[in-house]
Amino acid sequence: MSFLFGSRSSKTFKPKKNIPEGSHQYELLKHAEATLGSGNLRQAVMLPEGEDLNEWIAVNTVDFFNQINMLYGTITEFCTEASCPVMSAGPRYEYHWADGTNIKKPIKCSAPKYIDYLMTWVQDQLDDETLFPSKIGVPFPKNFMSVAKTILKRLFRVYAHIYHQHFDSVMRLQEEAHLNTSFKHFIFFVQVYNSVVMEHSSALTLFTM
Repeated sequence: MSFLFGSRSSKTFKPKKNIPEGSHQYELLKHAEATLGSGNLRQAVMLPEGEDLNEWIAVNTVDFFNQINMLYGTITEFCTEASCPVMSAGPRYEYHWADGTNIKKPIKCSAPKYIDYLMTWVQDQLDDETLFPSKIGVPFPKNFMSVAKTILKRLFRVYAHIYHQHFDSVMRLQEEAHLNTSFKHFIFFVQVYNSVVMEHSSALTLFTM
């Protein structure tokens, strides 16, 4: 959420996804921000009483997209074709891109290209009213949880890349507290809702300490 990112919060990698002010999802977002602002990250991820689980996951998925968008936006000058010719999170984890539609067979690409593909794909999902309905009363599709799980699983890879490849730059920018808070929030969320199968079991211990 924006209060995490201080003076650099206006710098984003992709256009920010806005939740319409006055909507129920906007009210849910404000509730989440208020709880997160208390410093209790575990409480901040809990489903508010009486609220719809799909809507809660949708609001938080949009928010994590915006958080990661801002975090990556601060280090794009360090994540280049030359510095990061492959999308990886250390020597054991290399990611190849496929979206199942335009690119069906996974392709090897640089980290900035992969993240460009990824964030564009996520934004397309979030903008699709049949997947992420913004109006009260419009039902979520049966495959919503599967789509949300895939989005969160892929967004995790951006956190992993930043930590493994660019943490020195994050520290020089004095953004490490923001990154750590955002990542802890993300981990607590996916732990509670079991919506991501973590690809890096060691990362969970390393980055949430």
